[in-house]
Amino acid sequence: MTKGSRRTQRFSKSLDAELKRRRRALMRIMGENSIAVIPAARASIRSRDTEYPYRADSNMLYLSGFDEPDALMVLIPNRRAGQYLMFCRERDPEKETWNGRRLGVEEAPEVLGADDAFPIGDIDDILPGLLENKQSVFHTLGKDLAFDAQLLGWLNKARSSRRREGGDPDSFISLDFHLDEMRVIKSRTELTLMRQAARLSAAGHARAMRASRPGMHEYELEAELIAEYRSHGAEHSFLPIVGGGENGCILHYTENHDVLQDGELVLIDSGAELAGYAGDITRTFPVNGTFTEAQKSVYNIVLEAQLAAIAAVQPGNHWNEPHEAAVKVLTRGLRDIGVLKGKLPTLIKQEAYKPYYMHRTGHWLGIDVHDVGEYKINGDWRVLEPGMVLTVEPGLYLGNDRRIPKEYRNIGIRIEDDIIVTRDAHEVITSDVVKSVDDIEAFMRGDA
Repeated sequence: MTKGSRRTQRFSKSLDAELKRRRRALMRIMGENSIAVIPAARASIRSRDTEYPYRADSNMLYLSGFDEPDALMVLIPNRRAGQYLMFCRERDPEKETWNGRRLGVEEAPEVLGADDAFPIGDIDDILPGLLENKQSVFHTLGKDLAFDAQLLGWLNKARSSRRREGGDPDSFISLDFHLDEMRVIKSRTELTLMRQAARLSAAGHARAMRASRPGMHEYELEAELIAEYRSHGAEHSFLPIVGGGENGCILHYTENHDVLQDGELVLIDSGAELAGYAGDITRTFPVNGTFTEAQKSVYNIVLEAQLAAIAAVQPGNHWNEPHEAAVKVLTRGLRDIGVLKGKLPTLIKQEAYKPYYMHRTGHWLGIDVHDVGEYKINGDWRVLEPGMVLTVEPGLYLGNDRRIPKEYRNIGIRIEDDIIVTRDAHEVITSDVVKSVDDIEAFMRGDA
């Protein structure tokens, strides 16, 4: 076993061939006389001398599997001395004693599949030479202004060199534009990882659902989620949302400190991140295990909307069709319970549902929770294709507005699943956690 990062080894070994294919595909797009530079994410200070848990840059993960800070990945198509170079931290026994193991320059080529590796401290001496005679630099400006300034400094140094033969780089090309499109369609390897992340996310939700009792704090259910994820070597893919009662009407509620009251619902939006890939599930259930009639009425509207939206996830359908299907059901349901009044087509056209359903029905899912990729192409909604992965998550958020009948006030419900577009239809990869009224009540009683 090498002395580098154990997490990095697991990731790179399982995806070595896949990562190599991604790099080759990107370099084919880049063409001759080009260079791509992909910096690692910076470590982020939480307070004074403590840091947030490190999360690698998603593009760095996608192309290399490397998850250490202070690194730079360089791709140079058809370079005889090596097309894939990695700059990273050197081994340092004293610093590793304090802050953990490093992969190191010597191990990087073997572990990461790089053609060569160099100390990150030597980058000012090496990068300008690599930039010489390149017509195009593939890098997305504006994401890291400090790195952008470094890159411009290296370019200026390259321009001042007497060794140049083919001129200076004359264009910056957005790396994200090309990588985003590559990342929209998931490979078999990626789909396998996403199914695993989805199953673990579902297990966390099921554990929290079983643990729920009146009088608990929201953070106690959050702890159940995190315990399930961490016990399987994963982390949460975003800060868990655990909103009891009226807190369920706050879309991105993350305080998670209130007491869960008897007779109220609790909305949990959470997912596990496994090998860099995210799960994202929302379930809403009664704190005491039994829905009231009013809660059941609203819940079934949202569930019907979600099932209609999932049915619209088909190859050849466009991105907005699941949203349109959900909006139709939600608007009709709001009218049925007396929140809205009027003709259904008019209510939909006027977006009368917006005060109670203010977000879209889903988003791309992958290495990022809200994954990259365009939703429109040339102004038209994108057509769904096999290998795309998205969430379907309609909801209703009925606050304390006087227009809402009293029995429905402060009810917030969202139901979210992760969906793969398949060749013939779709695959719901988060179905391991129950979501019908009867199934939830039976599960919380311990009958299932």
